[in-house]
Amino acid sequence: MKKNLFFYVFAVLCTMPFFTSCSDDDEDTPVVIPVSEEIAGNYKGTLDVTVDGQKLASVAQRISVAESGDNAINLSIADFSFLGIEVGDIDLNNCALTPNGERYDFTGVTTVESTILTADVNATGYFNNGGLHIDLDIDATLGGQKQAVTVTYDGTRLTGNESSAAQITSFTFDTSVAANAAVLSQPVIDEANATITFKAEEDGDVSALVPTIEVSAGATVTPASGSAVSFASGSATFTVVAEDGTSKTYTVSCNMGSLIQYDFETWATPEGAMSPEVVNPEGWATCNDAVALIKNLGSLGGITYTGEYPVRQTTDAYSGSTAAMLESVDTQGGNIFGQTIPKVTAGSMFLGTFNAFAAMTDPMATTEFGILYDKKPVKVSGYYKYTPGAEFYNAAGELQADQKDACAISAVLYEVESEDETLNGSTIYTSDKIVAMASFSSGETVAEYTPFELNLEYVKDYDASKTYKFAVIFSASADGAAYNAAVGSTLYIDDVTIENEAVTE
Repeated sequence: MKKNLFFYVFAVLCTMPFFTSCSDDDEDTPVVIPVSEEIAGNYKGTLDVTVDGQKLASVAQRISVAESGDNAINLSIADFSFLGIEVGDIDLNNCALTPNGERYDFTGVTTVESTILTADVNATGYFNNGGLHIDLDIDATLGGQKQAVTVTYDGTRLTGNESSAAQITSFTFDTSVAANAAVLSQPVIDEANATITFKAEEDGDVSALVPTIEVSAGATVTPASGSAVSFASGSATFTVVAEDGTSKTYTVSCNMGSLIQYDFETWATPEGAMSPEVVNPEGWATCNDAVALIKNLGSLGGITYTGEYPVRQTTDAYSGSTAAMLESVDTQGGNIFGQTIPKVTAGSMFLGTFNAFAAMTDPMATTEFGILYDKKPVKVSGYYKYTPGAEFYNAAGELQADQKDACAISAVLYEVESEDETLNGSTIYTSDKIVAMASFSSGETVAEYTPFELNLEYVKDYDASKTYKFAVIFSASADGAAYNAAVGSTLYIDDVTIENEAVTE
């Protein structure tokens, strides 16, 4: 629990202006420190977080420093984010600088108090030869439990002449490279929408394409040029960081003609996952992060869940080595920080993004359904088998002896104005933005893999000039989003194919 408890604690801490003051032990020093000449400016570096001796992933961060008086500075972290959570600005004001050899030290101490936590924060740092180093020692108490966390920042002062350009200027595939044999056309960059598109063979292998990428002078790109990148899910993202720390993310989409296929052979821990234990099928989001949150913060609400994650890789496949198994699990019910935890968490998997932290304010917002889609889908097919659980519980956690669970499979195409727009659990079946939809549900036991087929029904005309998102959703409990589900309902999914309207030249 300790490792991932920090994710939430640190994010909450960062939303608060907890740096209220800094010490000025040497306020009487006659030394005049050249703040504006040697210290003030912008710094580009990384935050490193350690919890109980275990170092977590580094986070890129830019910090601004300004002169606030004689031998004192203001330090600001603008638009701070952590693990994808936007938390705003953090300011450290009126920090007196103390000469210490070739460096200048500063310190700060404060106590944070809120409805869910208290924390004693000790900040120490120094400037040295154009560099900035900060250490935060945080002794947090959350739900009666203490957590020791250390955060370290190291950055380098920018000259002010660094470029803010963060563009992909060229994105190509060398088709003489064997891994790129399936590529049919070179990518086209749409800078205004930060998108790049290319075509590949319908049945080609795009699981490890190797792009050659050129970016703005002084910038870097992740994944790096020459790295193997999978486009099996239809797209991949690339982030460019400019010389001055400005960043831009591009979505690169692969058009494979009329078919997109998922075989559920490749699984990995997604970027920003709540726990390294979370493993999802390539290209798909799942409810596993929600259960990771319960596992790691559940004790604060009297919940102890040590069972399996709902969505797991299984060797019980229709073809190939593995398939996806979705199981509705008993997460016991209760609440964490005032938010309801369901008695049963339905096993679910979908095209889109799962935002576990949204559960703290709006549980329905955790499921951000849909991926950008530049084709007209007409059919989704695949293979499934299903066993409904024996004990069905309602949202209040009450056993409903007369109710039976059912699985659900659905597909929704909807129009968006921008890449950031999304439908969630509250709107995915009711929004007026829906263009086409199809669904299937069954409560019958299906012991052997059986084909399913969803033929999308269009309620609006498809317009290739517009922007769309497409979601395919699988759930072991059809009403699981409303916290109505049976413990042990299990849905197996394999060999999913999305058929799109044939591309015409």
